[in-house]
Amino acid sequence: MFDLTGKTAVVTGGGSGIGAAIARVFAARGARLFLLDLDEGAAAGVAGEIRAQGGEARALGCDVRAADQVAASFARVAAEGGGPHILVNNAGLVHVGDIEGTEEEDLDRLYQVNVKGVFLCARAALPLMVAQGGGVILNMASIASLIGVPERFAYSMTKGAVHTMTMSIAVDYMRKGIRCNCICPARVHTPLVDGYLSKQYPGREREMFQELSEYQPLGRMGRPEEVAHLALYLCSDEAAFVTGQAYPIDGGVLVT
Repeated sequence: MFDLTGKTAVVTGGGSGIGAAIARVFAARGARLFLLDLDEGAAAGVAGEIRAQGGEARALGCDVRAADQVAASFARVAAEGGGPHILVNNAGLVHVGDIEGTEEEDLDRLYQVNVKGVFLCARAALPLMVAQGGGVILNMASIASLIGVPERFAYSMTKGAVHTMTMSIAVDYMRKGIRCNCICPARVHTPLVDGYLSKQYPGREREMFQELSEYQPLGRMGRPEEVAHLALYLCSDEAAFVTGQAYPIDGGVLVT
């Protein structure tokens, strides 16, 4: 089950965190990976790990905010790997603050990556998928696209847009053999979390990590690999009847 042999998968933000975990899990199931990341060195490190384990992966430096870079990256994917058969729009930014604590520059910065980046990558991938008879797009949303989360105004706005883009793509392209879903995680322990804590709460990292963990009723943050295994299901043929859906993976947040 969940065999991705012969399929080319593009993962944005594939150099760390959830994106890197998805790349490793997909490669273990036979996928050919292209890791797009602003930090090409980080993506190259993950790609090297995958190749060392016998998988196939390449790193491409790409700023998902830039239409020309996105177009060039997907042209290279099509030329070198075929497809793509799978696109995982994972690259994203976080901002902490309510509406009064959100500057115009904050809103623009998050929009450029979290919304425009998803748009540009999906727009580049869809004609290639249509030409080959189908494909799968998986977007990384958030529980903040489903419920109100304190002090996440700009982040929630962008992830709400990701959720509705997911439904729109699903409706527009299902007759062309393309499925589109999104995953809505609660807090997941990634290097982004550790960097945020060290910057915002120097000397109090452990205390604040525990506080963030306890937001989830299960008492901990999610692990990137747990999100990656849900992504594997949604991008595999076992999920062939699933499209236009938002899948929470939230440690019980939505049921309390």
